[in-house]
Amino acid sequence: MDAAKESVWQFEVASQDALERFAADLAPSLRPGDVIALYGALGAGKSTFARALIRAIAAPQVIGEVPSPTFTLVQAYDLQRLPVAHFDLYRLSDPGELDELGFDDALEHDLVLIEWPEHAGATLPAGRLDLRLDPGGTPDARQLRLTGHGPWAARLTRLRQIADFLKGAGWGEAARSFLHGDASNRAYERLVRGAERAVFMNAPRQPDGPPIRDGKSYSALVHLAEDVRAFVAIAGELRRHDLSAPRIHAVDLEHGFVLLEDLGSDTLLDEAGRPDGARYGVAVDLLARMHSLDWPRQAPLGNGEHHILADYSPAALQIESELVLDWFAPAFARQLPEQARAEFAALWQPLFASLERQRRVWSLRDFHSPNLIWLGWRGGLARIGLIDFQDAVFGHPAYDLVSLIQDARIDMDAELMAGLYERYIAAARADDAFDEAAFSAAFATLGAQRNTKILGIFTRLWRRDGKGAYLRHLPRIARYLARNLAHPALEGLAGWYRRWLPCVFDPVALAQIPGAAKPEQGER
Repeated sequence: MDAAKESVWQFEVASQDALERFAADLAPSLRPGDVIALYGALGAGKSTFARALIRAIAAPQVIGEVPSPTFTLVQAYDLQRLPVAHFDLYRLSDPGELDELGFDDALEHDLVLIEWPEHAGATLPAGRLDLRLDPGGTPDARQLRLTGHGPWAARLTRLRQIADFLKGAGWGEAARSFLHGDASNRAYERLVRGAERAVFMNAPRQPDGPPIRDGKSYSALVHLAEDVRAFVAIAGELRRHDLSAPRIHAVDLEHGFVLLEDLGSDTLLDEAGRPDGARYGVAVDLLARMHSLDWPRQAPLGNGEHHILADYSPAALQIESELVLDWFAPAFARQLPEQARAEFAALWQPLFASLERQRRVWSLRDFHSPNLIWLGWRGGLARIGLIDFQDAVFGHPAYDLVSLIQDARIDMDAELMAGLYERYIAAARADDAFDEAAFSAAFATLGAQRNTKILGIFTRLWRRDGKGAYLRHLPRIARYLARNLAHPALEGLAGWYRRWLPCVFDPVALAQIPGAAKPEQGER
């Protein structure tokens, strides 16, 4: 094995409780396809570690007993977050027997834990994390030696950096648990230290992708944040305007670590998972207030640096809309000819140009249910917590209103959508310069653009990244798109869709996609 593709982390834990806590700390970083090989003599603590790890992955599920697979050789756990296959190869007589145990399938879909990995021979995957447990300085202590092979080398180095960061911030002994992530590379954990709670954000810098236009990558063209600097700077500016962005307790800009105030998990949805009209009304009021302010072009980082917000330019809007051509169309319709692509671009150009002549504000771009936390104990607009805004740009105020009331993940009835829209318009009329007709056309344009983009993104998440759960949202997104295309200003674009992608007008057909949500009765 190339030494450059290995990393080692060695330390001692003082007790079984400390070993189990380390297993729980490791759990949030694991994902399908990971392999952990557990080495050590009988009684070293391999099974103790494995049981603690499985329980931590299962949480908050209660799974009861976690038996040792000594006699069955494998024990499978179909856990909600991450399926686990726990192998004990002590009684394995020949590595060839692993085929009968479903080893290859587990390597593809599960987290694989292997006790006595020596018996796997050459079948043991080269890219893995080795954990060796040896006696420590006291009877209860254990020496842990972790070795990362292949891709695990860099991951292990980062895990050690995370531990150092949390220790330096005073949270090294906190209990850590997985928090649901998003479609990006960012990962989140909830930390509990006595009565105190915090959120840890792990956001490694993203390398620039391949150039796709004008020598620039997709993320550069559409102004996506590539590190945590944007988040830190924008959070500070939002808080200076008395908005409920999380306080930042500690940050490592170089490595992409941020320790945040925990705003909780209450959302704008009711107990049945449907939009709470009163809470959504406060969110609309917050948008109206934000759009009445004059926002700076740059936000300070606190270290002398500044983050400069880009314009949400026609070029960026165009690139995003083309995701439907590159991903959705080939998957659910057909490869489109160049004629169709050229017509598509030409129809959007005047629509985007008209937005440039209207007022610009800070557009957070992801102002929707997963990113809005309900803080009912606070007053006024501070009741809306903001947690995802690193991709903010200077754009048209209609964009975030579209994001809120045409939420890709949440069904909202037409009456509530109309009421929230009118609530925003009523507030906007306080500005004598407000042009209601222009705003209506802009709302339809940006609604069509956003939902066009999301059809492409969610298809890409399925086809490229294996995240098939996003398919269930496609019928809803298509219904939003069709609603926006009905605006008179988008008549030409609607004609293009009817010719080249008529499936967006047929949510029933889209709902036949395996994994897609069926439209509710009365939905169009």
